[in-house]
Amino acid sequence: MADEIKKPRKWGVLILFTSISTLICCALPILLVSLGMGAVVASLASNVPFLITLSQYKAWTFSITALILTIAGWALYRPGRVCPVDPEYAKLCNAAHKWNIRFFWGAVVIWCIGGFSAFILPITQSNL
Repeated sequence: MADEIKKPRKWGVLILFTSISTLICCALPILLVSLGMGAVVASLASNVPFLITLSQYKAWTFSITALILTIAGWALYRPGRVCPVDPEYAKLCNAAHKWNIRFFWGAVVIWCIGGFSAFILPITQSNL
């Protein structure tokens, strides 16, 4: 019966990776500068040049991560999702599903914070 167990999908890892990229590109630099740590942002930009690329293409970054979050949300909440009949496997399946839902909503919150920092906060700051 152990051969019948399928490997769990890695939705949680994919979701967190994509949403954290939006947080790193946009929200983290704003937070660090707001706390008076502009030198840290400059050091990060010079040592990790990919952050500049993420920031330049933030519309693409957020669009792609929104698409991935949408697909992951559909996969988690799709109709017809079932767990195995075996009570032991059903318990494991339900526990994994609960953790995937937690990861998903955590990633959505991170994505929203990044989106607010990247798109809405600059507009409000320019109006001051």
